[in-house]
Amino acid sequence: MASRGRRFRRPVDSSPSRSTVRYFRVPHRVPGTPPRPRLGPAARRTGLWEAYPRIRPVPPVLPSPRVFSLGERVRRLAVPECGGRAPRRRSAIVTHVRVKGSDNAAEVFVTAISETSRPADEQAELLYTAVADVLRRENARLLIERAFGTDDALSHAADARKAALADLDDGVPPVLLSVPEGPNGPLSAVQAHAIRTDEPCNILTEDNKPCGRILGANGLGYVALSGLTAPEAGANVDQAQAIFTRAANVLRRLGSSMQSVARTWLWLGNILDWYDDFNTARNQFFTECGLIDTSGTDRRLPASTGIGIGPTGPAACALDVVAMIGQEASVECYHAAGMQQCAYEYGSAFSRVSRAKTPAGASVYVSGTAAIDEAGVTVHVGDARGQIDMTVENVRACLRDMDCPDTEVVQAIAYSKTPEIQALFDREYAPRIPWPCISVISDVCRDDLLFEIEAMGCPGAKPA
Repeated sequence: MASRGRRFRRPVDSSPSRSTVRYFRVPHRVPGTPPRPRLGPAARRTGLWEAYPRIRPVPPVLPSPRVFSLGERVRRLAVPECGGRAPRRRSAIVTHVRVKGSDNAAEVFVTAISETSRPADEQAELLYTAVADVLRRENARLLIERAFGTDDALSHAADARKAALADLDDGVPPVLLSVPEGPNGPLSAVQAHAIRTDEPCNILTEDNKPCGRILGANGLGYVALSGLTAPEAGANVDQAQAIFTRAANVLRRLGSSMQSVARTWLWLGNILDWYDDFNTARNQFFTECGLIDTSGTDRRLPASTGIGIGPTGPAACALDVVAMIGQEASVECYHAAGMQQCAYEYGSAFSRVSRAKTPAGASVYVSGTAAIDEAGVTVHVGDARGQIDMTVENVRACLRDMDCPDTEVVQAIAYSKTPEIQALFDREYAPRIPWPCISVISDVCRDDLLFEIEAMGCPGAKPA
């Protein structure tokens, strides 16, 4: 601080000569500007402010010299360039955790999403380290696990997963799902459903390969089958029949059947080329299993997602299954819910919503939902914003029917047909929806459908 009585001066040009000097007497507050910085006693008594060097360091490269107005000069001295607060620095990933606990168990839902574009190996390490940290903190074991990314990025994910999980890896491989690279890099997200309980969690196998887990507690068996594939079956439709048969075989060995299934996920590469044929094969299989009677009027269909994302490797399709078995098992399927009627009326064998008793209480599964009206007709054709609006409202209507508010949604996935539609959803919709939601690029089951979303709710779940 200058000595008492010294006037403060600032040159107004950049010439070597310092003969041209202006003196300013600055008031305590200029209207429309923030409060002035705190200064020493001498400056407070004189009412004068020092120039740049004592209040804010001069940038290494100054702009062309010009005389600023008094108000502008004060604002430049007192306010940082970012408008008064440090700029927000985006995290590499964001991790959403929801937990629902009961007397016997706690279910833990983890959604780790890439926020910035980074090399695939770095993203994989960050995502799986975050997931592993949550599992260790919650003392939880995996039930279902998926990763979304490009084929190359998913190869890095396998290595990073092995290193991060270490002793948490029970030998059941994750479901690795191939999607185009999005705005946040080649590895989009990792999604996991885990359980904290003293009850044993056993590994399920098919053809001598780990394919899922079963948790038994208090008369309820929670079955999670992951990534069932059958590339050796040949044609796409034959592979679809084979993966359904494998799921039925596992359930049969557990003393149950497809009647116990609450939810399926069908990962169908190149879906638009063969979705009609897939529907025919699924309907035939469900009829053989008794989920659809021969008249087609009595149906007990699980909630489901069938989407244009294929597994990595040679398989054309993959299947995930959640089923409840045992004396205390309870699965309720709702063919129509929210604002939509039964999908089977236009050839797709799934329920709009299912509700099942799970280890920590109950879960609500909302099927993959798109902008389809009561008659099964695509609406808002060519209008991405209109389809997203209708789809989100359809899902929310289903959740309301199940008395499940937005705050109790524990996992969701949004599927956008193009990068532009994904950007629209991420920018304008995702910030307003309080769901832990993964956003990926994918074909939907019809060429004129631009967007689809699914959700899972767990009444009583809380952020952790």
